Amino acid sequence: MSVDVDSLLDRRQLRRKVTFWRIAAFLILAIALISLIAYVSGAADASKKGSHIARIEIDGVITDDYELLQRIERIREHDPVKGVIVAINSPGGSTTGGEAIYSALRKLAEDKPVVSEIRTEGASAGYMIAMAGDHTIARYNSITGSIGVLFQYGNFKGLLDTIGVNMDAVKSSDLKAEPDFYSEASPEAKAMLAKVVKDSYDWFVDLVAERRNMDRNAALKLADGSIYSGYTAHKLGLIDAIGGEEVAIQWLESEKDLSKDLPVITWRPEQTENGLPFVGAISRSFGIGVAEGLVGEAKSAKGLIPRGLTLDGLVSVWQAPDSAANKAAVPGGTQ
Repeated sequence: MSVDVDSLLDRRQLRRKVTFWRIAAFLILAIALISLIAYVSGAADASKKGSHIARIEIDGVITDDYELLQRIERIREHDPVKGVIVAINSPGGSTTGGEAIYSALRKLAEDKPVVSEIRTEGASAGYMIAMAGDHTIARYNSITGSIGVLFQYGNFKGLLDTIGVNMDAVKSSDLKAEPDFYSEASPEAKAMLAKVVKDSYDWFVDLVAERRNMDRNAALKLADGSIYSGYTAHKLGLIDAIGGEEVAIQWLESEKDLSKDLPVITWRPEQTENGLPFVGAISRSFGIGVAEGLVGEAKSAKGLIPRGLTLDGLVSVWQAPDSAANKAAVPGGTQ
């Protein structure tokens, strides 16, 4: 009996030791990871102290991105930045988001030379942003254009009728909160939306005419929602040159007298979109990875949810399902 008790005690002691070393190993690994991140972040900050070309990457659906606007302003105020490359890979998005980024880049261009580089796609609001550069380039097969605006709204009246749900409202006027999701939009509501869309569209066309130095009627002909390859966009005067980042650098060196061999440094967000410090965001990323794994199959059920549902208000976005640049692109754009 005593042998069994001693054996049990030994096993308990062994488990305590194993648990202790597991915790110790985890803490050591966590400290090492945090130290590595701090070292890399510090090295990146140190590299920005020398003269360089700043790269701003604008990827995916465009929204009203406050962090990006702040980052652009920091670049403008940072003396070691001698030039800027705006690398765009976006089908478009919120019209107001594109307008805000465009304005911030034009302010930046008053102090530093800015080149826009359209990568896989820079369409609609993505093209709007590209026009903010002093020089705009794209690859031969890049997708650009899609100049236009749209306002999307859903209508679930048929579904509500099927399940026996009746919606009603008391309004101060007929056009208040129109269109709604539970009844057909009235002709007056559609006319109201058409006016709003036209105001935004006219502004977009004027911007194209101004920035691309073309007659407004010529800009209007190109602003029918069509997309263009980089090759065609170049022929039509919507971009300045064909090429990638190396062409952007060559232009900065030849036209803006930047020193050769300046390093190109990407200015990344200092915080995550939810304001978490980068180190803290690592844990969040694990959770996101698990969640994405759980809903991965649901993504294949195309058409169940309107793709434009996640963008409110006026939208300037080219519909590109499963595009190489943005496999979860939010479509609903003018075509």
